[in-house]
Amino acid sequence: MSTSETPTRTRFDSLQQEAFLNLWRTYDRLRVIEEEVFAPLGLSAQQYNALRLLASVNPDKLPSLALGAKLISRSPDMTRMLDRLEVRGLVARERKAENRRVVAVGITDKGLKLLDELEAPLRQCHLRQLGHLDEDDLRRLVDLLATARRPHEDPDNPWPRET
Repeated sequence: MSTSETPTRTRFDSLQQEAFLNLWRTYDRLRVIEEEVFAPLGLSAQQYNALRLLASVNPDKLPSLALGAKLISRSPDMTRMLDRLEVRGLVARERKAENRRVVAVGITDKGLKLLDELEAPLRQCHLRQLGHLDEDDLRRLVDLLATARRPHEDPDNPWPRET
């Protein structure tokens, strides 16, 4: 068999694999930009997400299990992440007297201040990440991602987009 007859191998095993690997590559490229904002502050995107969720219920607190369920991506060690945030004075935890197994987590004033400081840099970050897309493209992208994710979401998950 000559080289012209050698079967060519495609880059992807399937269209699904190509789509998935494109999602993964896109996430990686966009994450690099996001890390430019978080890394100098010693903060991870996961920690930022937790702070935002806690701010949304402030002055109330969330049980740590409920907080973990609401995170964009699962945290394999929620306790360690909360330990780091608590040591920095960004969150406060308390055990409920009526059930010592439940740990309620709230954001502190220092945590709220950090979120305020991050607001403008993150807005610029998101513009760098996706500002080249127009509004219609962004809405289509959001809808396609929600559609791709829907069969894999827990029914109670707040992420499925409501239309």
